[in-house]
Amino acid sequence: MPTDRDKLTHTRVSEETSFQVLFVHNPLPIYVFDNSSLNIISVNDAAVAKYGWTRAEFLELTIEDIRPPEEVPALRAYRRKVFSDSSCGLNQSMPWRHWTKTGEIIEMETTWIEVPWDGAVGVMETGVDRSELKRAEERAREQARLLDLAADAIMVRGLDDLIVYWNQGAERLYGWTAAEAIGQPASEVMQTSPEKAAAAEKTLLETGVWSGQIDQKTKSGSTVIANSRWTLVRDEQKQPKSVLIINTDLTETKKLESQFLRAQRLESIGTLASGIAHDLNNILAPILMSVGFLRKTNGDPETESFLNIIETSAERGASIVKQVLTFARGVDGDRLKLEPDRIVDELVAIMAQTFPKDLDIQTDVRAALWSISADATQLHQVLLNLCVNARDATAPGGRITVGAKNVEVDAHLVSMNPGAQLGPHVAFNVVDTGAGMSAVTLEKIFDPFFTTKEVGKGTGLGLPTVVGIVKSHGGFLTVKSYPGVGTTFTIFIPATEQQAVAPKPVENGPIANGGGKRVLLVDDEPAIREAVSCTLEASGYQVYQAEDGTDALALYHQRRDEIDIVLTDISMGKMDGVTLSRALKRLNPKVRIIVSSGHFHKDNVTILEGLGIRAFLDKPYSTDKLLRLLQSELAREIS
Repeated sequence: MPTDRDKLTHTRVSEETSFQVLFVHNPLPIYVFDNSSLNIISVNDAAVAKYGWTRAEFLELTIEDIRPPEEVPALRAYRRKVFSDSSCGLNQSMPWRHWTKTGEIIEMETTWIEVPWDGAVGVMETGVDRSELKRAEERAREQARLLDLAADAIMVRGLDDLIVYWNQGAERLYGWTAAEAIGQPASEVMQTSPEKAAAAEKTLLETGVWSGQIDQKTKSGSTVIANSRWTLVRDEQKQPKSVLIINTDLTETKKLESQFLRAQRLESIGTLASGIAHDLNNILAPILMSVGFLRKTNGDPETESFLNIIETSAERGASIVKQVLTFARGVDGDRLKLEPDRIVDELVAIMAQTFPKDLDIQTDVRAALWSISADATQLHQVLLNLCVNARDATAPGGRITVGAKNVEVDAHLVSMNPGAQLGPHVAFNVVDTGAGMSAVTLEKIFDPFFTTKEVGKGTGLGLPTVVGIVKSHGGFLTVKSYPGVGTTFTIFIPATEQQAVAPKPVENGPIANGGGKRVLLVDDEPAIREAVSCTLEASGYQVYQAEDGTDALALYHQRRDEIDIVLTDISMGKMDGVTLSRALKRLNPKVRIIVSSGHFHKDNVTILEGLGIRAFLDKPYSTDKLLRLLQSELAREIS
């Protein structure tokens, strides 16, 4: 019969056998090390398989040998801590980096348990390989970093509309940090239109996706336009659980599209206006010429009064036509080297004399301004037009500030203003504290014939003319306006050191009789030919008429010895004035030619000047201008 000692011995053997079985065959890597020497004194099969060393090789190692060198100081500190404080460390899981026989680093989470082992104090270390989990976590962190680098705003919201993810792109677009946005309703953070959001939500739940453009508000209250894509995210049971939203900022793109469409619209209107202006010039020209002729042949005071009315009205019409042409095509004018501060001083002096005294007129001119090359008259016209608009928009007691400063136009400013050029510019500002304009009005202010003024007080050509002049100087214009705050117009003119040609002096002397000089008059408008012919004959000239360039060339070929000068229009059907002038110069290099037009294109002027032609007559012209130019050109020596 077994004794108690036999039973106790049997129990111990069974426990040791069970421990050995659990230790050796445990699926988790386990080894035991001597707490004094740190030598590994036992190792199970799973550890051999995990680390790659044989059992014999393992037993030649210490626990420091299976750790990368940089981990050893932390290991020693940890060991001192846990064995000096019984309440700390043992039986607690700790993350460690181990390496295998091949040098591969594995992420292990281990637990230390103190156990007696062959009369020594041993520590059994059980490990769990967390390498794949660490790699998954790192991939998740990398994906999160990539999402933060994305330019798009990326967010996730629950079906309850609460935000659960908010990347840095969303922070940049909407101004809310992730800490501020997460947990808040998406509809309140991004302030989407309730109607638009409800329609999008309905489509999302029905189809799983929705995309479209939406207007939203940022933290600062400004409006952004976003191209938004919504995707319904489902769980493993295919049930909806959240919504992934990716928003691309289209605000600047839409502004550029709007500017491009406005430029296209203005270009189309400009082409139409140019054609209309050409026809109006041909209508007004014979009226002005006829007035001059009638004034010479009729001395009746009552008739003279009517002639004055006709002449004034025709000249006013001609002025409007020039504004239309300036808007449509721009103007070149005489360029001079100008000092911007003098332009501002002269303008403010005019304003001080003519504007209401209850307006506060100030200047803001920065020191050491760059020079510009510009037509002084046209630049005055631009700035005065803007100042007059500011005056009309500003209530008594308001302020108008005219300023100028140096600006280096960069790539960003160029991208926002089609036609702008990189480099140094002088920026002229006209700032008022007036009523300001709404966004709807701002969209239309540069359209020809659009005006906010009362009937009879504005033609709607002022700002389109401003744009034409500024563009002809190689510059561009910006405007900012807010209702109840005021408006700021900024004109950018390229800085230059180039000296321009001085303007020609105005002639005021007496006009001599034609003395029988013969003029070949070429114009495809019968009314103009008749009015000019009558005027010239009344002033002592003889006139040959031709209705286009082909007839004129044939007539000149027959009577070249009789014709003293040619007066030709530039725009004609069969043969234009440029082609005719070139052909006439081939026949007779010394032929005198005056070219007339409602608008001289820079390329045409260059060609004509290359042919030696110096006389240009703007349509519609008065009798005085025509006769003075004829007299001057006939007196000029031709080499």
